[in-house]
Amino acid sequence: MTGMTRPLLNRRLAEFGTTIFAEMSALAASTGSINLGQGFPDTDGPEEVREAAVRALRDGHGNQYPPGPGVPELRAAIADHQRARYGLEYDPDREVLVTAGATEAIAAALLALVEPGDEVIALEPYYDSYAACVAMAGGTRVPVTLRPQEGPGGGAAGGRFVLDLDELRAAVTPRTRLILLNTPHNPTGTVLTPAELTAIAELAVERDLLVVTDEVYEHLVFDGAAHLPIATLPGMRDRTVTIGSAGKTYSFTGWKVGWTTASPELTAAVRSAKQFLTYVSSGPFQYAVAEALRLPDAYYDGLRADLQAKRDLLSDGLAEAGFAVYRPQGTYFVTTDVRPLGSDDGFAFCRSLPERAGVVAIPNAVFYDHREAGAPFVRFAFCKRTEVLQEAVDRLKRLA
Repeated sequence: MTGMTRPLLNRRLAEFGTTIFAEMSALAASTGSINLGQGFPDTDGPEEVREAAVRALRDGHGNQYPPGPGVPELRAAIADHQRARYGLEYDPDREVLVTAGATEAIAAALLALVEPGDEVIALEPYYDSYAACVAMAGGTRVPVTLRPQEGPGGGAAGGRFVLDLDELRAAVTPRTRLILLNTPHNPTGTVLTPAELTAIAELAVERDLLVVTDEVYEHLVFDGAAHLPIATLPGMRDRTVTIGSAGKTYSFTGWKVGWTTASPELTAAVRSAKQFLTYVSSGPFQYAVAEALRLPDAYYDGLRADLQAKRDLLSDGLAEAGFAVYRPQGTYFVTTDVRPLGSDDGFAFCRSLPERAGVVAIPNAVFYDHREAGAPFVRFAFCKRTEVLQEAVDRLKRLA
């Protein structure tokens, strides 16, 4: 291309190049390393859910464009799930919207609700699409940093990443439009407590803020922790867009079925943006996810128990290898501090780890605006087969 002097990528997206996930996955492939970087399972979810998708394909359900808001069966199942789990009542026809995964739900919500110049508060470290979606909407992101807290005996063991509520309150200005929450939180594994969520809700009501809350890990909580949707708290139902997803809960991440639940007015706004993104998606899979949402409690109990055992296997192995380990309360991920291993640069550590130990991880600094706050932290995914995690642990012992 000749004669083009202006950069091709618009300024809003200039800071977003190839993701770290692509770089590290390529490094895993080229070195034969175990990839504990990206958060997707290496086994499929329940056989009966997969068979439901096959049945939908064969029966011609969803092979053509499904309805814009999502198929009625799935919207009803989502509403039933919110009622049964959390006592939240949503009208399937006016208050539920099916999306192409949670990623589209986040994009559609921010594109619909944020005006250029509006400020969006996000808890950092944050899922990388948050920053890009705020930028595409023309908003300004305002990070509030979750900070590591030492455990009871000192050090990382038993500690969690904690929200400073005073810092959150100080971040709100007259230009603040919404708070973008994520609990259970990726990448730190923190599950916000009822007291923390109550304080956020009171702030949102006091300052008349919207809340967009990413709750895709709602069923992936450990050690008896409980997920509390902020929409259940006083004054929050009509100012909250809650985002859920089938990918994390049922281990079918490739199906890309997500959803939002919100008031009719908020749902209509998000739908206005969503219809010009994908319009519709995942037709036959929507019918299968409707069946998945009706799985008995035993499924969710088994999922949590399996992932908690895998969390413990990897966390214990990382500690033996010399990492400081923040054992997560939820999600697929365990955050470590690499300073005990003689490094304070997570990027350099992760780029050298495949050669040193045959394992790939992700530097947490990519999830921060304040890069220095995330510099020594590295994230590993434990949503893999037990034998894969055991092999990774054995390899990481080379670092000790």
